[in-house]
Amino acid sequence: MKKLIYACFTFCSIIFFTNCNPPLNTGDTSQNSLDWKGSYSGMVPCADCEGILTRITLGDNNTYTLQTRYLGKSEDVISSTGSFEWNKEGNQIKLKNIKEGTAPIYYKVGENQLTQLDLQGNAITGQNASMYVFAKEGGNSLNKYWKLIEVNGNAVTASGSGKREPHMLLHTADNRVTGSGGCNSFTGSFNMAANDRLSFSGIASTKMFCNDAQQTEDLMFKALQNTDSYYLSGDTLQLIRARMAPLAKFVAVYLR
Repeated sequence: MKKLIYACFTFCSIIFFTNCNPPLNTGDTSQNSLDWKGSYSGMVPCADCEGILTRITLGDNNTYTLQTRYLGKSEDVISSTGSFEWNKEGNQIKLKNIKEGTAPIYYKVGENQLTQLDLQGNAITGQNASMYVFAKEGGNSLNKYWKLIEVNGNAVTASGSGKREPHMLLHTADNRVTGSGGCNSFTGSFNMAANDRLSFSGIASTKMFCNDAQQTEDLMFKALQNTDSYYLSGDTLQLIRARMAPLAKFVAVYLR
């Protein structure tokens, strides 16, 4: 009888603890399998400026620093810090200390990239979706904000107050390029192939005329049209044709 009672007690205990303690999810997630700590940069669309240059740094103890600069509108860098939390799937973070519904707080964490989600935490769709992907700094990704520093062998100096700086962003998710020549905004597409081959096509721009920026802009657009390869060294990108002298040089810009 005692053996029967003990057996029944053991069986019930197993059932009880099994139901109360479901198996843990030990599969790989972004949280436990990726090297997600570091800084991520990109530029998202802006309704009344050229774009919002953004940098998010994820640190120890689930802390973050968020920096933004509204290009063509202000030189000021807006900075905020706080902590973040992971969702239960371990693939998305939520920035805390920001009032929900007032600014983006949800980001999907991927291999060497963060993807900004909408105010409800859903994926952003449409033709500008790739602009919400931030590349991890220090990697070999071309998906960054590239500032023009030299074109046709001539250094490009900083533009005056209120004027645009020549730049481009390569959106590798859909092979699209956007940017400014210093006067006009432009968009187009690009193609990458083996052996560092790179070419641009379908470059279209607005049609404003700017006396002091026009020459640099024309040379930059011509460089894009003639490019057939590139050379990337750290945060310096060179556009090349037929292995000759660089047509144009760019540097990656990060908020500091």
